[in-house]
Amino acid sequence: MATNTDTTATPTTKIDFSVAGETIQFGNNEKNILAYWKQINAFETSNKLSKDRPRYTFYDGPPFATGLPHYGHILAGTIKDTVTRWAYQTGHHVERRFGWDCHGLPVEYEIDKTLDIKGPDDVAKMGIATYNNHCRQIVMRYAHEWEDIVDRMGRWIDFRRDYKTMYPWFMESVWFIFKQLYEKGFVYRGFKVMPYSMGCCTPLSNFEAGQNYRDVDDPAVWVSFPLVDDPTVKLVAWTTTPWTLPSNLALCVNPNSTYVKILDKTKHEVFILMEKRVSELYKKPDSYQVLESFKGSHLNGMHYTPLFPYFAHVKTAFHVLCDDYVTEDSGTGVVHQAPYFGEDDYRVCLAHGVINKDTGPVVCPIDAQCRFTDEVKDFQGQDVKHADKAIIKYLKEAKRLVHQSVMKHSYPFCWRSDTPLIYRAVPSWFIRVEGMVDRLLANNSKAYWVPDFVKEKRFANWLRDARDWAISRNRYWGNPMPLWISDDGQEIVCVGSIEELKQLSGVSVDDIHREVVDEITIPSRLGKGLLRRIPEVFDCWFESGSMPYAQVHYPFDGRRTFMDTFPADFIAEGIDQTRGWFYTLLVISTALFDQPPFKNLIVNGIVLASNGEKMSKRKKNYPDPTKIFDEYGADALRLYLITSPVVRGESLKFKEEGVRDILKDVFLPWYNALRLLIQSCDQLKIDRKVNFIYDEKRLYASMSSNTNVMDTWIVSYTQTLLDFVKQEMDAYRLYTVVPRLVKYIDMLTNWYVKLNKKRFKGETILEDCLVSLNVLCYILLTMAKLMAPFTPFLAEYMYQILRKLMPQSSSSSEQELSVHFQMIPKSHHSLVNKDIERAVAAVQTVIGLGRVVRERKVVPMKYPLPEFVVIHKDPSVLKDVESLEDFVREGLNVRKVTLSQDRELYGVEMRAEPNYPTLGKKAGAKVKSLTQQIRDMSDADIEKLLSKGQDESPLTIIDEVPIESEDVHIVYRVAKQTRFEATAEQGFVVLLDYTADAALKDEGLIHEITSRVQKLRKEAKLIPTDDITIYYSVEPPTSEIARVASEQRDEIEAILKKPFVPLSNLTNKENSNMVKDGEIDFVITLHTESK
Repeated sequence: MATNTDTTATPTTKIDFSVAGETIQFGNNEKNILAYWKQINAFETSNKLSKDRPRYTFYDGPPFATGLPHYGHILAGTIKDTVTRWAYQTGHHVERRFGWDCHGLPVEYEIDKTLDIKGPDDVAKMGIATYNNHCRQIVMRYAHEWEDIVDRMGRWIDFRRDYKTMYPWFMESVWFIFKQLYEKGFVYRGFKVMPYSMGCCTPLSNFEAGQNYRDVDDPAVWVSFPLVDDPTVKLVAWTTTPWTLPSNLALCVNPNSTYVKILDKTKHEVFILMEKRVSELYKKPDSYQVLESFKGSHLNGMHYTPLFPYFAHVKTAFHVLCDDYVTEDSGTGVVHQAPYFGEDDYRVCLAHGVINKDTGPVVCPIDAQCRFTDEVKDFQGQDVKHADKAIIKYLKEAKRLVHQSVMKHSYPFCWRSDTPLIYRAVPSWFIRVEGMVDRLLANNSKAYWVPDFVKEKRFANWLRDARDWAISRNRYWGNPMPLWISDDGQEIVCVGSIEELKQLSGVSVDDIHREVVDEITIPSRLGKGLLRRIPEVFDCWFESGSMPYAQVHYPFDGRRTFMDTFPADFIAEGIDQTRGWFYTLLVISTALFDQPPFKNLIVNGIVLASNGEKMSKRKKNYPDPTKIFDEYGADALRLYLITSPVVRGESLKFKEEGVRDILKDVFLPWYNALRLLIQSCDQLKIDRKVNFIYDEKRLYASMSSNTNVMDTWIVSYTQTLLDFVKQEMDAYRLYTVVPRLVKYIDMLTNWYVKLNKKRFKGETILEDCLVSLNVLCYILLTMAKLMAPFTPFLAEYMYQILRKLMPQSSSSSEQELSVHFQMIPKSHHSLVNKDIERAVAAVQTVIGLGRVVRERKVVPMKYPLPEFVVIHKDPSVLKDVESLEDFVREGLNVRKVTLSQDRELYGVEMRAEPNYPTLGKKAGAKVKSLTQQIRDMSDADIEKLLSKGQDESPLTIIDEVPIESEDVHIVYRVAKQTRFEATAEQGFVVLLDYTADAALKDEGLIHEITSRVQKLRKEAKLIPTDDITIYYSVEPPTSEIARVASEQRDEIEAILKKPFVPLSNLTNKENSNMVKDGEIDFVITLHTESK
């Protein structure tokens, strides 16, 4: 949440928290929680309460505020908020500062679009100061929207003490860091072929170039190069970048591959190309004739006629070179070399003397906007990509075009401007990364990554191939590189601070952007006149990679703070940052301190649109996050995201119904458990004049004497859960924790609560009722604290209501104002009972199987059935079930439970069916023949197959294929026609007698009546304590439902706890229900005068 300057922790206007009706609008409820947090200054108060605890350091990767936050930001923010809340609730002081990336291409690109700026000339006319002012004005364009979204999603982070990369104190620390690298020898100026953005007119680093690949259609051309010594023989080269052909200076072949001289029978021309690539150009073998074959080395040094006249004067050019980089899997095996537009081209031509680093012409005839210059008169002024067609036309007219086609391939685009990248040689400043690869890998190995495969595969592989990092950008709105250089380039001064600049130049400044420092000169110490600053600015990734140091103004103000907070305990971002922020953090940290900048890291995957496409504002293929917040609440979105594969580094196809399901399957059952507790306490106060107060000490003391198995189970299960969550959160495995928490809520609501409602409602003795309420309150309070990092709003709401059940003395302190000030409860191993946990797990399995049979036979749970048989060959398992037999009866609504080890006694037969998905992988074409053989397996064969792994049974082999238990489905059926229906799972076979006598049918009709009345009460928003009378009438009076309503009226009233009165000619019917052979109508009267 956004911070508040008022630090008073006492609420001024009390916000009342109370249980709503049967339904609750979670989105609106969250807004009340936000108001409450604001009243108590929750985030500031939490930091005040924790100031003396051990630090837990978190670095937040800075986003750009020039764009609105999207689901990727919400996902990463949820992970960050969850982990830092957990750290706080496990006894740490956790400072959380927001940061902003302010410089660089994202900002400049927006200004260039707005002001129609095409290139450096336009900026020069405007002036850098004016241009940068425009940039400064839009940097924080969406800052308020960011704060609103971050606040609304329940994230606690400090916006007041944020850092911005454009703050002079932040920029100064970046200068200091750069000077450290410069003095350590990591910085050099070089001339290299680099990715270049046509849209942004600047070189990019290699890792930036890998961030935005697209499948595109490009022209592919086969071009002929006649040999000087025999113009009738022509080398054939292939390229997908025809625009580079005017800059061709050489051809390259693989010296060890076989090349052939062929006669094209159609064109009647002689061509040379690699033998293995002939079939790519000639689909029909009879369309050409091989005249001669030889190794590529035979072509070395042969001269050819240039394609274009523009650079024919270059004396070292236009001959064949040899290099192993030429492959046999694409093109013609003859690679055209334009050394200033290709990395390998540059390397090969440099090695063979075609070009020279220091002397000779630079054949790079394009300007900053990637338009051809007057050196290439035929195409002057044309954008290189758009010039492809004109160049192909030129080649065709010159009879140098052998063949052309269109090729679909993956091509890099600028991550900012979405324009194609080209490779071109430009001067740039670099950090030497290639020499520190071993140290990068070593430091990476010291950090803990979740998921691990991203560390070991994706990131480590990237590090192994790391290139020197080009950190300079030919731009304007950025942190100026602090290098002052003499006119001859021989004297360089690197400035590391504003004070040092003042000492060297005599000029005092309070800002160090280009418009300020570009005019500052430094007198030479070597008699070389005045040193002037180089025009480049830093790559904005260098600034974000420097944030651990610059955010505390290290080393100028924050040396001690930095030493206490480095390296970070935790960071988290998306998987795309393996080539971005994670990388730059590690490079700078390794160069400065030879250690990793973080200890623990969670990498999330990408959130896609529901159809698997990239989310796009233009396509509007995803729902507005604010509407999701309003409709379902932020907690539902948070839980949906962190229960998905995206927290394991995989992609997620976002589906709104997934968020909706969180409400239905998790939040509403959890809320209803709380609602039941409060309603039960209210009813207890009315019926028995007892005011329930939660007593945690009493719970711990009483568990040893508590004879209720379900109490013992849920309390024990809670201790097991606490241990599991702590273990997994310590390992940052959110993807295992959250599903377990969701499962626990299911266990609580669908098992413990359902099987103990009579106790909660006071239908047992008072002491038993109080014990059950105490246990339920303990569970819900523990759950609120455990879920607080994951669902901060709902956990707070639960906690605030539960506070009302606590003793006044323990709920009034500042520490008790919020669930987020509470510590995660520690487990009490004395309360763990593994025997009961195991027994309940077994019972849950058999009840689940019984419910499957009921659904199969379409017998509603309201109707009791006579018998349920549980078969298992392990007597200890049956003993577990026997110990909880009452719960099986209640959970399945059966009169009798029978336990047996003898499947044959009940005539249960097994049949194996193939599990095709697994069997198909190992059996292949044999699947068809195996199918019948598997179906023909005897019971003994099946038993042997199922027992594999439990004893020393030999492997089952059919038709030379080893068959394992996962390769088959076992189907159980009752051999003879009986009253039983069977199903099985996990070693259990269960039989359910689905017949019913008259008494059981009557009991079922009683449940039909009471459940429909209860449903009507809920629809009318009545609560159990309301004083009501239920009137009913039935037509026809001779129907079964009429008889049961009359004969069992006392039983119905006992269940409803309200008068159930017959009334003929019922008017104002509230509800009409068809039940069996009759229609029963109800009217409920509320007696308001009794309140």
